[in-house]
Amino acid sequence: MIHFYQTQDNCVREIPAPVQGCWVSVVDPTAQEIQQLIETYGLDSGFVRSSLDEEESSRIEREDDQTLIIVDTAMSEIQTEDTILFFTMPLGIIITNDYVFTITLKENRVLHDMADGVVRGVQTRMKTRFVMQLLLRITAIYLVYLKQIDKTTNAMEQQLSRAMKNKELMQMLELEKSLVYFSTSLKANEVTIEKLLRGRTIRLYEEDQDLLEDVLIEVRQAIEMSHIYSGILSSMVEAFASIISNNLNIVMWQLTVVTIIMAIPTMIFSFYGMNTAGLPVPHTWFATLLAVAATGIVAFFMLRRKKF
Repeated sequence: MIHFYQTQDNCVREIPAPVQGCWVSVVDPTAQEIQQLIETYGLDSGFVRSSLDEEESSRIEREDDQTLIIVDTAMSEIQTEDTILFFTMPLGIIITNDYVFTITLKENRVLHDMADGVVRGVQTRMKTRFVMQLLLRITAIYLVYLKQIDKTTNAMEQQLSRAMKNKELMQMLELEKSLVYFSTSLKANEVTIEKLLRGRTIRLYEEDQDLLEDVLIEVRQAIEMSHIYSGILSSMVEAFASIISNNLNIVMWQLTVVTIIMAIPTMIFSFYGMNTAGLPVPHTWFATLLAVAATGIVAFFMLRRKKF
């Protein structure tokens, strides 16, 4: 799917056909659209395929009059009603003399925000500035998702004391895995942005350099946050497993107490139900009274020793 956007009256608007200085957004293109990008717009075929490779790492590459910047973007996906999976996906940015292309396999929040005017001051004809603003928005989304992970962790912490199922533990493991993805991708993005900051690949104006320095600061903040949240989650997962085990032990103790208490009347009535001579007070009322008294005494002492 290929869409064209241009800044008109200080607003990003979709246009029906490409014009010089526009932004071309490509999401999950078909084979025909890939061929169109290569033949009609003259994009390097290797750049296009690298942008669509899920395993491609963050990097910068230049070929003739085209520059490729690949960065990892944060994404979220609802797996079940209560579980959200966070992961990363490469986004290819190809800068040519006439256009700026963004190529990715999946729709993401960054592209929606840029197209819907969430990011202010976007000028598609200023290609370098546009790329810097795009990188800044990518980093901002990382921070948004990291805060969302933190809120989810805090909410699960409230349920920690009464947890007895593996569902909560599996969700925390998924969040921990997401933080590992984020941390790895952010470190790769940091290296790419530092290369951009040197100004050897793309010519940077003074304002663009200031904006890129802001991006680098945000990336490093996101890396620090991911490390902190990852450490907290690791500790919580260990505590979670211990609490689940402890809660199961409490349940087993309760069942054991009930089993012992219920066994006392059974034993007493079994004795008085046999055809055996010499039993004390061989009457039904005495057996019932003895069973109730013995059960009460045993229950009192066992419940006194263990509080639930």
